[in-house]
Order: sequence, then structure tokens, then C-alpha cells
Amino acid sequence: MTTRLRTWALMGALTALIVLFGRLLGGQSGMIFAFFLAAAMNFFSYWYSDKIVLSMYRAREVSPAESPELYRMVEYLAQRAGIPMPRVYIIPEKSPNAFATGRNPKHAVVAVTEGLLHLLDPEEVMGVLAHEIAHIKNRDILIGSIAATMAGAIMIIANMAQWLAFFGGASADDEEGGGVFGLIGLLLMAILAPIAATLIQMAISRSREFLADASGAAYSGNPEWLASALEKLGAYSGKIPMRARPETAHMFIVNPLSGGSLVNLFSTHPPLEERIARLRGMSSGAVTAKSKHSTPLEEAQSFWRKLQG
Repeated sequence: MTTRLRTWALMGALTALIVLFGRLLGGQSGMIFAFFLAAAMNFFSYWYSDKIVLSMYRAREVSPAESPELYRMVEYLAQRAGIPMPRVYIIPEKSPNAFATGRNPKHAVVAVTEGLLHLLDPEEVMGVLAHEIAHIKNRDILIGSIAATMAGAIMIIANMAQWLAFFGGASADDEEGGGVFGLIGLLLMAILAPIAATLIQMAISRSREFLADASGAAYSGNPEWLASALEKLGAYSGKIPMRARPETAHMFIVNPLSGGSLVNLFSTHPPLEERIARLRGMSSGAVTAKSKHSTPLEEAQSFWRKLQG
């Protein structure tokens, strides 16, 4: 399925959830209101979802003078991927993590936490950045940003529905709302809608992570850099909790939410062990044949020598 079709499918699925909520909350008039509300949210999330997500995490844009090594890494990888230079942001969080956002490669952002820059070696940082550049190149960022915005809205509406159901938002003589049955339906939707939103996020996120890992390894030239980074990210993200919101968890390179088996069951990311194994499988099967043109690994090593000296 193309990126455009997946984007429309996502918008349609989340819109349907909101419209169904409107039907249960206010009958036919509520359904009509919810439809126009969902249409406005789709428009708003398409144009402004990146700004919303960045503001959630108090991310700050940095210039080449403020963070020259980070900026040069992103610039090099963007050239390797053949995309415009993304804006670079730093998130004031100790937990190591990163994400990319924006509606297209011309309006893309790469954001990393302060913890990632402090805890990872420079080669590992480059591996992480290559993964995020791959998301931009593969046009995953619009889908991820819209999913975050829409899922957040659904969770807010679900919380409102829970309170309405608790205080008897639908009375027994409310024919349009369905009376007692409407109240039961409202309560069920309040419980099930956030789960449905998470399942939609999972469906669009897991397979794209494997693709971004593979593409990013090609851009950096060394799959081991990302594999090593993922090992550290997995270890440290559990020890250093991040103040992350569930609706944006799928955007990060590793799941920022730590918890028990229920969190793992509904994780928007494939298992880290499987991702690392695939990357190391790429390392063992790396192409070593010489040609007139430099291989990605040779280009990355040459860039790395320039960066270090």
C-alpha cells in the first residue's frame, strides 16, 4: 500500500471512531457534529501535527553553531538519502530516544533527547540519526504525526465519555441516545476506543520500523552502529523513564513507555531483539566487493574521519 493510501486509511479509521463516539454521545446530531469535528482535526493534524508533537516534549531547534557535530551528521545522512536537510531539535529529557516528524521531506524534523547525546557513542548517534532519516525518506513521518494527533484526540474524548457515562450522560428516556443501551454502548466505547487507536498505531508502525532500520543501516554504512545503539537504548530507556504520552510512543525509535506485559502486548514497536538480530545479519552479509564507486561503508568511514579530525 502506498504512503498516500495508508495515510487516507488511517484518517478514515480514526475518523470513524470519532463519529461513532458522536453517535453514542448525542445521537444523529452528535454524529454529524463529530464528523465535522473529525474533518477539522484531520485538516489541522495534516498541517500542524509536527508542531503539536514538538511542543509536547518542549523540543528546541538548534543551529549548526550550537550543535555542530550533530548538525553535520544529519546533513551528511540527508545527502546520502537524497532528501532536503531536516531541521534539528533537541528534547530536554535524560532518557535516550529520538523521533522524526513533519508532513513531507521538505518540512521534516529530526529530534533527539539530551540523554541520547550523552549516553551513546558518536557512531551510535549516527546510527540512530540514519534510522530517523530513513523514516523521512520512506515518508513515514506524516502517518506517524497524524496518528499521534488523532489518537490523542480519541483518548481525550474517551475520558470525557467515561465521565459522562459515570454521571448518567444518557438517561433512560433519551430515545435518540438509546437510553440504557446507549449508556452501555458509551461506556464500552470509552474503554475500547483507546485500544482501537493503539491497534491502528501498531498496524502502521511495526513493519515500518524494520524498513527504517534496514534503510538507515545503508545510509550510515554500518548496521552495527544502529544495532549497538538499540541495545543501549533498550537498557537505558527502562532505567531512565521518560515523560512520554502513549499516543506518541510509536514515533520514537524505541518505545519510551516502560511497564509490564500489558504494555509489551500493545507495543507499537517490534521486539528490540529481533531488530538487532536483523541488523547484525546485515553486518555479517555486508558487501565487500570493490568497484569504481565508493560503497556506503567507505563513504561513511571517510566522512567519519573528517568529522573526527
